Amino acid sequence: MNPYQMTAPPRRWDPKLSPAVVKLLKGLSRSKARNTCQLVDVKIENAEVIKQAVAKNQGVLITPNHSTHADPYAMNEVSYTTQLPFYFMATWNIFHVQGKIGQWILQKHGVFSVDRESTDRKAMEIAQDILKNKKHPLVIFPEGEVYHCNDIVTPFREGAAALSVFAARKSERPIVAIPCAMKYRYTKDPTPELLELMTRLEHSIHWYSKNELSLSERIYRLGGAVMALKELEYLGKVTEGTLSERTQFLADTILRKHEEKYEVAKIGNTIPERVKELRRRTIGMMDEAGIDNPELDEEIRRNLAEYMLVVQLFSYPGNYVAENPSVERVAETLDKMEEDLLGIESALPRGERSVQIRFGEPIVIPSERKRGIATEITHQLENAVQTMLDEMNTED
Repeated sequence: MNPYQMTAPPRRWDPKLSPAVVKLLKGLSRSKARNTCQLVDVKIENAEVIKQAVAKNQGVLITPNHSTHADPYAMNEVSYTTQLPFYFMATWNIFHVQGKIGQWILQKHGVFSVDRESTDRKAMEIAQDILKNKKHPLVIFPEGEVYHCNDIVTPFREGAAALSVFAARKSERPIVAIPCAMKYRYTKDPTPELLELMTRLEHSIHWYSKNELSLSERIYRLGGAVMALKELEYLGKVTEGTLSERTQFLADTILRKHEEKYEVAKIGNTIPERVKELRRRTIGMMDEAGIDNPELDEEIRRNLAEYMLVVQLFSYPGNYVAENPSVERVAETLDKMEEDLLGIESALPRGERSVQIRFGEPIVIPSERKRGIATEITHQLENAVQTMLDEMNTED
């Protein structure tokens, strides 16, 4: 997975959306999408629901899946088609790695920062204000991370639904959430490049390549080896079971150790929610660390590294390639391995791709108070996106 800096943000960046700047830089955005993300074709379906909601003076929240680093560029294409520039909520790390010009461009495209490791009240206030008062839609990726699993939606976090609920309670206009599914396909066969990458990955653990095996077989062979190394490191032995079962067990073991050590209740049922709470606690410890406390500093570094490992383990569904060894699933998994094993910050696609973007029917956010409504809406959005992805897969 694409690692990011897990510390308190140095500052915040607010949105300064400028439709004129968005229009002026359309060519630059498309050029970066093509040259960096190999995105050469975009097909958009049912975007009329966005325009209709805006025409009715509704606050609009768009919730796409988030499987690749090309997703913001794909959503930009939707904004060009609808002639409605979007606001985007994004982790502050996106701004931190940019220079001043890059930060300015992001802000002019309606992007604003959020500290995902804490309760960022200011970012929530900005998002709610957009939904209550602004004409232009707000885009939030509820998965929170780029998991490189285009066919499977990982659990949506409740933050997007929750802020829409809070906004609806105070809004004078209706607020709707529109599910969005994005499906990427290769238009140029990347197999030669994938074979080269597979060999590099095998050599990274000092293995000779077994070229007689298929790419999917080599992926599971390498995955099993890396998993065995991590099991020996954390468990002192190699466990039995499927790769998926072993991955889940190791991730849960690491989390339970930290939850018991820091007396943290098991928050929610998903690994991302549990990791978020532990990371929040550990980042809070940073105020105590300093040059006079090297032991605490080392503890913090080790904690954050282990939490990133858990998220990496979570990002590999054990049967993802085995149940359908398509070139897309093979490529996604190798991209993820390149980031995890070779330390590449953001893996680049090995061939030209197209994206199919489909919008579902809007979900009206209730303004009255109702217990568990944010959870209910989150599940509705997640299920709607997964259903659309499944439908697009059957159309291949």
